[in-house]
Amino acid sequence: MLTVALGKTLGEFTLDASFDSESGVTGLFGPSGSGKTTIVNMIAGLMRPDRGRIAFDGEVMFDGAAGIDLPVWQRRIGYVFQEGRLFPHLSVRQNLDYGRWMGGHAKDPAAFAHAVELLDIGHLLDRRPGKLSGGERQRVAVGRALLMRPRLLLLDEPLAARDAARKQDILPYLVRLRDEAKVPMIYVSHDAGEVRQIASRVVRLDGGTVVATGGVELLG
Repeated sequence: MLTVALGKTLGEFTLDASFDSESGVTGLFGPSGSGKTTIVNMIAGLMRPDRGRIAFDGEVMFDGAAGIDLPVWQRRIGYVFQEGRLFPHLSVRQNLDYGRWMGGHAKDPAAFAHAVELLDIGHLLDRRPGKLSGGERQRVAVGRALLMRPRLLLLDEPLAARDAARKQDILPYLVRLRDEAKVPMIYVSHDAGEVRQIASRVVRLDGGTVVATGGVELLG
């Protein structure tokens, strides 16, 4: 279980949010500017909270009062950004293997083959990111994060830059990832339809605070 209780002030914006996330996919849902990306950046260790606590399965990753702040590499969290952020000078195969290397794991052909099959990217392995569509880049980014063998996967608006047709091309792969990879996920989006398809639990944010938690019925 992921337990989050965080506070952060950024200019005139103040975040004060607490929630728990168990197995499956938890959707962080709310309008732009409600604090969703700030929360996942703090969970990942990319931004330091002003106060609060983050723990996963009993291990404390951040505790402001106790002075605990694990570095990014010790948190074992995979992060898929909105833009994918692949290395343009590396092939798809090399980008995927970078995830394995970042996780500190030995080469595992079976795990590599499973990720490739899961995301249907076998025909892309020798291409560079510049030769991929936006949806293909996102699938490779998911594969790279998965090959880190994370205990938690964060996906920050992974479909925000896609039109409706492209979203429907990618969503089935994310649903399959949810069902087959068995890695807990935090899925950030302001699109209710998107969250409804993939999340089992919803944390609704507005103005930097959690206004409701529950099932997908919160999406209306």
